[in-house]
Amino acid sequence: MPPMLILGIESSCDETGIALYSTDAGGVLLAHALHSQVLMHQEYGGVVPELASRDHIRRTVPLLRKVMAESGRSLKELDAVAYTRGPGLAGALLVGAAFAEGLASSLGIPTLPVHHLEGHLLSPLLSRRPPRFPFVALLVSGGHSQLMRVTGVGEYRLLGETLDDAAGEAFDKTAKLLGLAYPGGPALAELAELGRPEAVKLPRPMLHSGDLDFSFSGLKTAVLTKVREIGSPDDRQRADIARGFQDAIIEVLVKKSMRAVRESGLKQLVVAGGVGANRELRRQLDARAAKAGISVFYPDLEFCTDNGAMIALAGALRFQAGASLKPPGAFAVWPRWSLSELTA
Repeated sequence: MPPMLILGIESSCDETGIALYSTDAGGVLLAHALHSQVLMHQEYGGVVPELASRDHIRRTVPLLRKVMAESGRSLKELDAVAYTRGPGLAGALLVGAAFAEGLASSLGIPTLPVHHLEGHLLSPLLSRRPPRFPFVALLVSGGHSQLMRVTGVGEYRLLGETLDDAAGEAFDKTAKLLGLAYPGGPALAELAELGRPEAVKLPRPMLHSGDLDFSFSGLKTAVLTKVREIGSPDDRQRADIARGFQDAIIEVLVKKSMRAVRESGLKQLVVAGGVGANRELRRQLDARAAKAGISVFYPDLEFCTDNGAMIALAGALRFQAGASLKPPGAFAVWPRWSLSELTA
């Protein structure tokens, strides 16, 4: 099979990502660029879908030009365009999909619609020390908390998932309760480093449930109750609450992940998604895994959040696994698209 040059476009929420990936020499990421809308949405305390869509429109062409210039390649050399079909914000997805289909049509090349979560699952394959199939994956982000058995590209079996709030969502909501600015997750993790261990004990939801599912909404409610008990927490109290919250979530994620790997009989754990960048989560997972003889793999920090590189990679791997290329033209986005609906 001759090497392919694939452009990846990500626009599912509040980051615009463009990347160029070549399947030559085992796969090479030639260039990538990303624009985050964090500063724009901070004023509103969260993502405003209409503003997100408009910003994707403004950013896509400049990012594309930057990626092509850095790669030293031309648009005429592209073999296919991969883009995020879903899940995500409908308007944001439409921007990326319409641009991808229009560009592909003008160049006379096919497209590869990609599942956003598949991109995250496969993103550690971009690292210098990639995992090998099969492995267990912990996908933790603002919208998803899932444990999956990954046998190969398109071969995913759900082992457990959150029954309510995702871990990243719980981080953001708890940060807001503590008066931290959007995006709250990273700010809460930073504040937690100043907190005292065991100063605030919070529940570990579903830690002993006997399955691999999660629940984090009750933990958020426990924080709300603690804040109300105190009244107006000072800086030390806020740091202690943040530490107690983070410790509770991490303990649940680590123990459930270790159980999933043990029950699967595998020896590899992949951690992907924005929460996977949390330093304390990585530290505790690495420590527990080392004792159990398990290897843990993470995407590089720049690929933990949404990005075009993971979409270009997923598209390339899909094609290499036998997926059909789509003729450019008519398209649809799927804002609510379960990973379990994917097939090899």
